[in-house]
Amino acid sequence: MQNFVHFHLHTTYSLLDGACHVNKLVKRVKQLGMPACAITDHGVLYGLKHFYDVCRKEGVKPILGCEAYVATEPHTERNSRSGNHLVLLAKNKAGYRNLVQLASIAYTEGFYYRPRIDKALLERHHEGLVATSACLAGEIPRFIADGNLQEAEAAARWYQNLFGEDFYLEIMLHKADEGLAPEVASAINQEVYASQLRVNEQILRLGADLGIKVVATNDVHYLMKEDADAHDILLCVNTGKKYSDPGRLRYTRQEWLKSSEEMAALFPEHPEALANTLDLAAKIEEYTLESKPIMPVFPIPADFAEDAASAEQVALRETFGKQFETLGGNAPGGLERLRRIKYESDYLEHLARAGAKRRWPGGVAPEVEERLGFELKTIRNMGFPGYFLIVQDFIAAARKMGVIVGPGRGSAAGSVVAYCLGITNIDPIAYDLLFERFLNPDRISMPDIDVDFDDAGRDRVLSWVVDKYGADHVAHIITFGTMAPKVCIKDVARALDVDIPEANRLAGLVPDGPKTTLDDAFKASPDLRNELEHGSEMSRRILGIVQKLDGSVRQVGVHACGVISSRDPLTDAIPVKPSDKDALLCTQFDGHFVEPIGLLKMDFLGLKTLTVLKECLASIQEARGETVDIESIPLDDAETFAVFSRGDTTGLFQFESDGMKKHLRALQPNRIEDLVAMNALYRPGPMQYIPQYIERKHGRERVSYDHPMMEPFLKTTYGITVYQEQVMLLSRALAGFTRGQSDTLRKAMGKKDEKMMNEMKPKFVDGCLANAEFMKQCRGQDAARQLVDKIWEDWKSFAQYAFNKSHSVCYAYLAYQTGYLKAHYAPEYMCAQITSEMGNFDKMPVFIAEAVAMGYRILPPCINQSSAIFLPERLEDGESFGLRYGLAGIKGVGLGAAQAVAAERKRGGPYRSFGDFVGRLGGAVNKKALESLILSGALDCLGHHRAALLEELPRALVRADKAMKDKASGQGSLFDLMSGDDGGGFDEDAVDDKAVPPMPRLERLRFEKDLLGIFLSDHPISRYQDVASQFCSLAEIKGMLDALESQLAVVRANNGGAAAKGDDERRRKRGPSQTAMFCAYVSDVTAKNDRQNRRWVSLKVEDADTTLEIPVFARTYQALLNGGDGSRADFAKNTVLHFTVEIGPGWTNEASLTLVDYMPVEHVPLRLSKKVRVALEQDEMTAETFTALRALLERHPGKIPTQIVVKHDGATETYIDVGRDLYVMPDTTFLDDVEHLLGRGRVSFQMRG
Repeated sequence: MQNFVHFHLHTTYSLLDGACHVNKLVKRVKQLGMPACAITDHGVLYGLKHFYDVCRKEGVKPILGCEAYVATEPHTERNSRSGNHLVLLAKNKAGYRNLVQLASIAYTEGFYYRPRIDKALLERHHEGLVATSACLAGEIPRFIADGNLQEAEAAARWYQNLFGEDFYLEIMLHKADEGLAPEVASAINQEVYASQLRVNEQILRLGADLGIKVVATNDVHYLMKEDADAHDILLCVNTGKKYSDPGRLRYTRQEWLKSSEEMAALFPEHPEALANTLDLAAKIEEYTLESKPIMPVFPIPADFAEDAASAEQVALRETFGKQFETLGGNAPGGLERLRRIKYESDYLEHLARAGAKRRWPGGVAPEVEERLGFELKTIRNMGFPGYFLIVQDFIAAARKMGVIVGPGRGSAAGSVVAYCLGITNIDPIAYDLLFERFLNPDRISMPDIDVDFDDAGRDRVLSWVVDKYGADHVAHIITFGTMAPKVCIKDVARALDVDIPEANRLAGLVPDGPKTTLDDAFKASPDLRNELEHGSEMSRRILGIVQKLDGSVRQVGVHACGVISSRDPLTDAIPVKPSDKDALLCTQFDGHFVEPIGLLKMDFLGLKTLTVLKECLASIQEARGETVDIESIPLDDAETFAVFSRGDTTGLFQFESDGMKKHLRALQPNRIEDLVAMNALYRPGPMQYIPQYIERKHGRERVSYDHPMMEPFLKTTYGITVYQEQVMLLSRALAGFTRGQSDTLRKAMGKKDEKMMNEMKPKFVDGCLANAEFMKQCRGQDAARQLVDKIWEDWKSFAQYAFNKSHSVCYAYLAYQTGYLKAHYAPEYMCAQITSEMGNFDKMPVFIAEAVAMGYRILPPCINQSSAIFLPERLEDGESFGLRYGLAGIKGVGLGAAQAVAAERKRGGPYRSFGDFVGRLGGAVNKKALESLILSGALDCLGHHRAALLEELPRALVRADKAMKDKASGQGSLFDLMSGDDGGGFDEDAVDDKAVPPMPRLERLRFEKDLLGIFLSDHPISRYQDVASQFCSLAEIKGMLDALESQLAVVRANNGGAAAKGDDERRRKRGPSQTAMFCAYVSDVTAKNDRQNRRWVSLKVEDADTTLEIPVFARTYQALLNGGDGSRADFAKNTVLHFTVEIGPGWTNEASLTLVDYMPVEHVPLRLSKKVRVALEQDEMTAETFTALRALLERHPGKIPTQIVVKHDGATETYIDVGRDLYVMPDTTFLDDVEHLLGRGRVSFQMRG
C-alpha cells in the first residue's frame, strides 16, 4: 500500500473556513497510517503550537506551515487585497523562525484585508523553508489558467532559484459530484475541475522541464467525506449567506482528509506525485519549540557589584548543586546564564532583606529568617530571581505614578520575598500562607504573579513596561472565541433559514454554563438528546451539523489581562499580530502555549474595586481635607465589622450577593479571619459548611478535632478544614511531608489525580504511623490506621471544594478596606461606587438605591452644580451630605462632554441662561448630548420647562455656530457677538415657555428613567399612591418571600434537600400559600419561549423603593390572557398595574411568587373599591370648599359611594356619607382633580371583602 502525507490543510484556525479540529484531525491522520501531516492555515500560525503538541503526543510528525498571501506589489502598498497563495513549510528550526518572521510581518506591516508578504520578504526570510505552488489561487497556477505559460515558467524558475530543491509544484483534483444538484456540480466543475485539469497538465510539464518535483495535494478543509454539508454551512456563517442562496460561496465537496488510497485513485498515472510527499516529509527535521524561560534582562544598578569569585564555574556548581545541570550549566552559553541568575539572585536578596527590615521594624524573627532564606534559595535554584525583580520594579513604578495596586492575588501572596519587595501587601507568616503553594521546590514551573491595578492605572503601568523593555518585547495574549453550542445552533439555523423562535427554542435546550460542549449538553439535557434522536427532520439536521462544528474557532480576541515579555524580540520565538485593543502587539498563540516556549507571562488586571478606592480617597481629600492611608487602617475596627454584620454589603468587594448578606447577618463577623473564611466558603461545594462554621463560632456546636495535633492548624476555622494550605500544613505535621510533597498532595487532590493520590497515600499512612507524637494520642496501631484512613478520606472529599487561602486573604482584606470606607466615609464611597457603574443601567440604579436606603438624597444632575462624576455635596444644614448626580452618568452625554460643561463653568462661572450655556460651550457638546442634558433635567436650574428648551435648541445651535464662525473670521469675539449686555450669552428671553406645552408627567419620567437609570424627580406610581397605599408595598412582598424562604430552608434540610421533579409526596408537605396584592410600575417585559416553544414572560416591576422580578410561566400566562372576556391586554413596559399574587412553596420547596391576576391600576377603584373617601382638614370646612368639592363630584358621576372624612384636632374623624347623586367614577381624572383641589393623599378607598 502506497502511503501519503497531506501538505495542504486548513484547520478551524482558518477562521470559519476550515472545519478540521486539531485533536480529531491528528487522530484521523494516525488512524489512516500517515507518518506526518502539515498544518497550513490561511496567512496565520494560530494553531501551530496546538497542532505540534497533539502530533507529538500521537506519534505523528508535525509539519508546521501556512498558506501565505504573496502580494504582487510591495507588501506595504494598499492596492491588492490578497495576492497569490503560496504554501510555506518549516523544514527545520531556522525555517520555523523565518516562518514566524514572515507571518508576523504579514500582519504588522502587510495587512490589507488579509496578512500579506512579498517576494522581497521571501528573499530575506527563505532559509529553512520549503515552498509549494499552492492551489488555483497560487501565482503559477493563475498564470497557467490565464494562458500565460511563459510567465508561469518564469515564476517557477524564480521560486526554484530561491528555494532550490525545497520548492515543489502542487497538483490537486476536485471533481464536484458528491451531494450536489447536476447543474450546480456542472458549474463548479467548469470553474474548478476543468481549470485543475489544464493546470495539472502544465504543472507536470514544468516539473519535467525544470527538474522540479511535483507533489499531489488535496485542499483539505474538513475531516470526513460526510462533513461536507457542515462545511457548507460554515461557509454560510462566514459570508452571512443562506444555504438556499444560489449565489453563495461553494466548494467542490471534495475537500476532506482523503486516505492514501483515495489520493492514489485521483492520480493513478502519477504515483511519483504521491511518493514525493513521503520524500518531502522525510526532509522535515525534528526540532522542538519548547525552551527554558527567556526572561527580560532586569537592569541591576551599576553600584551593586557582582561577586566575581562566586561567578566562577566551581562556585556556581557549588551554589546551584544538582540544579546546575537542570538549569543548563553544561549547555552552550549555560555558564553565562547561571552567572546572570546568581547576580540577579544576590540583588534580589539585597532588596528582600532591606524590605524585611521595613516590614518588621522590631526585628526579623528567626521563623521569618528561615522562611526568607528558603524562598530565596528556591527562587535562585529555579532560575527566577529576574522574574521577581521585574515584577517589583513595575509595581514600585506604579506606586510612584499614583496607581492603586492591589494587596495581592492568588498564590503569590504566600511568598515572604514578595511581601518584602512590596509585590504583595499581606503578611504570609501572620496568615499561615505557604510559598510552596506558589513555587514547589520539588519541580520547576514558571511563576505566575497576577497584579491588580485601578482600571486607568493598568494601562499606564503597561505603557511603562513597554517603554522600559521595548515594544517588540512585550505583547498581549490572543484568545480564540469558539462556536459554543447555543450560538452554533443559532448560526446553523440562521443559515438554514429556520424561524428565529424555533432556533431560540432549540438553543434554549442547551444548559447554561461556561465551556459547555454539545456532548455535555446531550448528557445534561434529555430534551436536547430527544431532539437529536426523535425531533423533526430539521431539528435533527441542525444538531447533526452542530455536532461537527461545535468548538470551531469563530474569531480572535485579546486576553483581558495576560501579557508576555521576552529578553529578545518576540518574533524570535512566537508569531505576533497587531492588537485590536491598543498599540501593543498580540501573540498568535494563546495563553496555553506561550509559557512552554519560554516566554514570561504576567497578568495585569484592571480591578474596578481599586478604581472605586482611588476615587473615594480623592473625594475624601477634596471634600473633607483628610488623607486616608488605606494600607494602614486598623484591622479590628468595630464600625467596619458592624457593616458586614448588618449585611450592608452592597458595593463591598465579593460580599454583595443576597446569600452572602444572609450568612453575614447570622455570622456576625468580628475578625478578619471570619471574612477570609466566608470568602472561601461562599461558593458551590463548601457553602454547605457555612451553617456549621456559624454555629461553632457562636458556641452552639462543639468544636472538635480528629486528632489533637490538628488543633493548631484548624483552630481559626473552628475545626473545619476550609483551605488547601491547612491540608498542606497538616500533612507535614502528621506525616512528615516535605514542603514539596505537601504541595504535590494539594495539587493531586485538587485535580482528582487518583494515580498520584494512590502513590501518596502509603507515604501519608506510613508517615503518620512513624510519628511518635501522632501515635501517642492513638489507642494502638489499628485505631491509628482507622484514624489515618478517616483523615485521608475526609481530605479527598474536601479536595472537591478546597480553596486557596492566599487568594481568600487578599480579597477579604480588600473587602475589609471597602467596608472601612463605607463605614466611615459613606457619601464619598457610594459616589465612587456609583461613578464606577456609570453607563451600566443594570447596576448603577442598585447602588443609587443603596445610597437612598442609607439615608442619602440623590441630588439631580445640574449644569451649575454637577461635576462629570458623582460627588458628595453638603446639604443646607451644613452637616449632612447629598449625592450629586454626575453629568457623565447621563446616557448620551459621555465623559468628554460632561468634563467640558464642568470645565467651562469653572472658567466662566455659572451658566446664566440657555443661550449662555449653548454659546459658551462652543461646539464642545453635540446636539444629542444637549438633548440628553435637557431631558434628564440637568438644565431645569435655568427656569424653563424641558419641552420649551428642546423647542429652542435648534435655533440656539444655529446662533452659536454663527458666533463661532464670526469669531474665526475675525469679526469680533464670540461673547461680543452674543446678544445681551452682560457679556455672556444670548437673549435670556429667547426660550418661550408658552410656545409649547410642558412635557406630560409620565413622558418626562420615562425620559428620566431612560437617561438616568432611575426616576429622580418623581415616580410613575406616585400618581396612584392613593390607590397603591391600600395594598402591600413591594418591600413587604419581598419580606414575605424572605420569611417564607427561611421557613422552607429548615423544611428542606429536614427533608433532605429540595423536592425533585415528580416527587409528589415531598410536594404535599409544602404547606399553604397566602394571597397578596400590590401596585407597581412595569419597567421591563422580557418575552421567552420554553422547551415546548410556549411563550412566557419575565416582568421587572418596581415602586418608589423596591424592584422585583416576576416570572409568568407559559400555562399561567395563557390562562391570564384568555381569562375574563378574553380581551385582557398583554403586559407592556411603562405601565402601572395592580397585581394579585400567591406566595407559597414552589415545586422544589423554595419560596415562589405566582401571578394570579392583574389589571391596570386605573381599574382598581372601579373593580375593588366599596367606597371612595375624600379627606378634608377641619379648617377647610368652608362653603367655598364644599361648593368646589360638590362641583368636582358632579363632574365624575358613577356608581361608587362617596364619603367625606373630616379630620379634627386630636386625631378624631367625622364621616359624612353623600347622596347617590354624588356617587362617583374614581378614575385617574378624578384623582387628578382631587389632587389639584385639595393636594395629594386626600383619596382613600374602602375595599371589598
